[in-house]
Amino acid sequence: MQKNSTNRLVKPVYQNAHRLDRLAKPYLIWLYIFAVLPMIIMIFLMFVDTEGIRFDGMSFSISNFSILTETSTIIAFFNSLKYSFITTIICIFFGYLVAYSLYKSKFKNKYLILLLLILPMWTNFLLRINALASMFKENNIITSILGIKGINIIGTDFAIILGMVFTYLPFIVLPIYTSLEKIDPLLHEASLDLGCTEFKRFWKVIVPMSSKGIISGSIMVLLPCLSGFAIPKVLGDGNIILIGNIIEQSFVNMSYNMGSVLAVAILIIILGSIIVVNKVDKEGETLL
Repeated sequence: MQKNSTNRLVKPVYQNAHRLDRLAKPYLIWLYIFAVLPMIIMIFLMFVDTEGIRFDGMSFSISNFSILTETSTIIAFFNSLKYSFITTIICIFFGYLVAYSLYKSKFKNKYLILLLLILPMWTNFLLRINALASMFKENNIITSILGIKGINIIGTDFAIILGMVFTYLPFIVLPIYTSLEKIDPLLHEASLDLGCTEFKRFWKVIVPMSSKGIISGSIMVLLPCLSGFAIPKVLGDGNIILIGNIIEQSFVNMSYNMGSVLAVAILIIILGSIIVVNKVDKEGETLL
């Protein structure tokens, strides 16, 4: 009798799981067509010598990898690393400040505040970048309203970093806040009972306990900064070249072989970062 009742309980679970698998199939098809297939094509193009995508006259070659040692590529990759790390550090500071302030606040619906922070991310990316570009020019709507003379910072390092921080800051706030919410409140009381000051409690208990959110959020900021090309192109006015700009130009100029080499190199870094996230946060808690 007990076995029959157990079977009756387990059967609906398997049925629901089967339905969910069927619902996931369109997503898997979409993933294979627009993610896996282009990646396979790029890996193929890395090892052939051809103009554009033409099968006639196509031959095996490893000369495409020479782009990795070109001075322009090395400088662009260094610029990408520099701006990415600077942006990530700034986002960690301000992102943690925002997340911790919200965590300690008395708001009843804190996730609504988070939604308001993330809401601008739902607008078109290029639209936001061009709006920032207009704000960074000497004559903009704010200077006109205030009646002051503005400063044109388009084409400077500051404009690129500010644009990256403005764009990717919400990416780090949510993981940090989620990790803070998962800290047991009893640990706060225990640390104070053991003689910790407020600062010591924050530095010795809260920060280490929220390290998963910091690492996950940092990678979520670092990767798009490292591979992006729109922000340096629009806000940098083409004066500062990042690795994403070289990849874009390679594909625009139909140098698909060279562009594929650089794109796959960045893809390897991204996959490595995903492995790091999975090692640090195996259950994906901070990304929920």
